Amino acid sequence: MSDKPENSRRLEEVESLIERFPDVPAEAVFKEDLLRLGVSFSEDALRVCSGFKPKSYFIFSFDLRPITEMDQGENLRAPEELALVGGPRDFRRTIVSVRINPASAYCVDIVDGKLLLLVGTEVICGIELQETPEYYLRNLQSGRTITEIAPTIEWGYLVYLTVYRKCQYFGFKEECQFCDINENVRQQKEAGRPYDTVKAVEEVVEALEIINDADVERRTGAYTITGGSITRHLRGQDEAAFYEAYARAINSRFPGRWISKMVVQALPVDDVRRFRDAGVQIYHPNYEVWDPRLFSIICPGKEDYVGRDEWMARIVASADVFGPSQVIPNFVAGVEMAAPHGFEKVEDALASTGEGLDYFMERGITPRFTVWCPEPLSVLGRDQGPAPLEYHVGLLRLWRETLLRHKLPAPPGYGLPGIGNAVFSVSSFMDALPGDLEVARLSCESRVGAGS
Repeated sequence: MSDKPENSRRLEEVESLIERFPDVPAEAVFKEDLLRLGVSFSEDALRVCSGFKPKSYFIFSFDLRPITEMDQGENLRAPEELALVGGPRDFRRTIVSVRINPASAYCVDIVDGKLLLLVGTEVICGIELQETPEYYLRNLQSGRTITEIAPTIEWGYLVYLTVYRKCQYFGFKEECQFCDINENVRQQKEAGRPYDTVKAVEEVVEALEIINDADVERRTGAYTITGGSITRHLRGQDEAAFYEAYARAINSRFPGRWISKMVVQALPVDDVRRFRDAGVQIYHPNYEVWDPRLFSIICPGKEDYVGRDEWMARIVASADVFGPSQVIPNFVAGVEMAAPHGFEKVEDALASTGEGLDYFMERGITPRFTVWCPEPLSVLGRDQGPAPLEYHVGLLRLWRETLLRHKLPAPPGYGLPGIGNAVFSVSSFMDALPGDLEVARLSCESRVGAGS
């Protein structure tokens, strides 16, 4: 790569923010920038990466280019995640989800036989890759692969079970404007990847049998059940019944083996109790964006079917079922600033988001966030870039400050906090926490069969 002026500007901005905010780990600042801008790969690097744990497209594309614009076949050759290590800045291990962007200033390349992350000719750090786990080498009886049914992310900590790969919020008037879940299914199938819309309960359990058998070191510590929203019915079931069946089957077969998490809509309390009684320990009713005006614009289906105020009320009510620390709603960091309706100033976006953080954290509920990736197959990602890096660094500081001010522990189900420890790969909120911060203990024990 050449040292173009834009490469120099990229590093100047990153280094400036690191200098302005020394309380944020430098690794986290680079990680946020990688997540918002994506990463490119040289052909030599791809040849190496293709021998390691592959990108599974576990729910969304999380890419800044569609597959049709990946001339090197990156969708089949890129790794799931990168570990940023060492280099001239002496990085502590930092796990970053791979978001492919052939035009990114960040490039993974091989220099003097070493896999490195570069901007132009400047080395940022070394790169380590995760070996393909043994369970990835085994197939189900049907011939389906583990990567299709039960891939792992977060450096192997989390088993990710997208059991319904579409969403019933269809079309511009319903779908969340940042989301490409339905379009990603289409592009994956057109690219020839096995990508069944609904995964059978029996095959999910079989896949977990394989992982449980092969993972003798117990590196997998949690699983997530998730998928698109069900506004009507799917195979004769409403949303709660559909997703509950997976939790009940898994927790009946593997009681206590994994921390169990459910990422679905904000549902009425009676439905939430069904999840708890099926053995779910952590509930993620994602609220996406705090501002009421933006919620109605960015999440039109959720606004029409549930309503923003009711959505937030349901999140708070679910804390009475699971306990506040085990309700962890996600928001998509950066969509607050998406044109044409978002905030134009970083300080205004942070003030709005901070209001939401305070609302939940004063009730003991700890939201978490993913860095917005402007996916070109989504409405918002078609014709604009990401939120400013300054916003993302400011959010890390704001989120951490709010959590510590309310004297809350680190959220459970994400591994250890602190730079060099954290494995959560789609934002740096766990990296930015103090490494000695206590992690909330799980108080909701598995109660499979209770109330049935």
